[in-house]
Amino acid sequence: MDDRRQVAGIVRDYLARERISREEFAHRTRLGRSTVDKLLVGLFSDRTLAVVEGTTGLTLRGPVAAPALPDAGPGAVPAAEEDSAPSIAVLPFTFMGDAPGQDWLADGITEDITTDLARLRWLFVIARNSTFTFKGRAVDVRDVARDLGVRYVLEGSVRVAGGRIRVTGQLVDAGTGRHIWAERYDRELSDIFAVQDEITRNVVAAIEPHLYAEEGYRAASRPTANLSAWGLAVRAMGLIRKVGRKQNEEARQLLEQAMALEPGYARAHALHAWAAWWAALCYWWPDNAEGYRVAAQQAAAAVALDPSEPWARMTHGICLSSARQHETGLVELRAALDLNPCFALGRTLHGWGLLRAGRMEEAIAETGLALRMSPMDSFAGIYTAIHGLSLLGARRFEEALPHLRSSVAAFAEYLGHYNTLISCCGHLGRIEEAQDYIAARDRMGPPIRVGLLRKNLSGFAHGEVFCEGLVKAGVPE
Repeated sequence: MDDRRQVAGIVRDYLARERISREEFAHRTRLGRSTVDKLLVGLFSDRTLAVVEGTTGLTLRGPVAAPALPDAGPGAVPAAEEDSAPSIAVLPFTFMGDAPGQDWLADGITEDITTDLARLRWLFVIARNSTFTFKGRAVDVRDVARDLGVRYVLEGSVRVAGGRIRVTGQLVDAGTGRHIWAERYDRELSDIFAVQDEITRNVVAAIEPHLYAEEGYRAASRPTANLSAWGLAVRAMGLIRKVGRKQNEEARQLLEQAMALEPGYARAHALHAWAAWWAALCYWWPDNAEGYRVAAQQAAAAVALDPSEPWARMTHGICLSSARQHETGLVELRAALDLNPCFALGRTLHGWGLLRAGRMEEAIAETGLALRMSPMDSFAGIYTAIHGLSLLGARRFEEALPHLRSSVAAFAEYLGHYNTLISCCGHLGRIEEAQDYIAARDRMGPPIRVGLLRKNLSGFAHGEVFCEGLVKAGVPE
């Protein structure tokens, strides 16, 4: 690795370690965003290095700043980045239409995807000024990744024909050239700007879970003792997404280690809060009230550490909602989406908060959008469950039923999914089906009782219709 690339890698590692955005780094050093972008790909002057050294305390000039890293082969990602936040470059999408002068469509979609990915604070995104130097060139993504020092590359194409637009995208592991994700979107071209927004939102929402999964596999292949706070949090995220009891306990243990290593790491506090809240929701705590208290404390701590962390705002918001502080909770849940509009889980929880506050139609719209944003990433049925619950709250029982059945199929160990499905069957007069679900549910936990659920749902706008369905289904008081 040549000295320029090594210097760029050291600075990138510094930004990841300190969790400083390029914008903040440019402000601190007074170098300007374009100068910082060039620095991060190995284009800099001696004066730039002097300024960076004075600001950060790094040694970048004179003798070799750090031991040279072995070359792992063509296209390999610099080993120095293994412990840092994942990084991605969005290559300019190729315009394949016949009409001249319309390549701005491809440029616009590329720019929007880059901007939205940059809102994911855990992801290091190369600025467009650097990636657009590859526009119109036939390149090997492994060469691009080596030049830009990134772990992932997103590339794609835009084709316009007959009043329709087709956008394809694929996410590539830069080190191996392996395709992680690929998708095609076909839309009418009648309102191009709305189409651009929709496609951008879909692409970002679709690839985010794949990036998390890849990072989880990467972290899982290494001993816990060798992981940074970031690596511990990523491994915990992979466990949380499996939503089982054992995985939840393991995730909380990893996050406690991450918080001990780096007490100011807001994401670790936020994920620990979410895991605690989920465990309380699933009755996995010896004392559920204690679980909710731990979740609320950790969520508030996460927001205090970093108000611009979407997971922190989302988890804080759902904790406030669970405590019947509906309006305050909705402010936090909405803030999570302002920070990351493509946060599908955050959108589902915002819908849940709206439902509890009695804003049924808004809840249906929000949870429906979450389903469209991430149709293959059910988070163990929570997306379908909350959308179905929102429909039930609005007394749209026929529409709710298939979603609620899907949620039970996705996470059959969670009693809450059964409760909602039983209520819906009761409203529809499907008593025999409801009784089958009651029997299956009661084999897994304490028998379902209307009185307990009425108490648990007090203060929530959908509580009355929920319990009404249970009574119709024959659930004992």
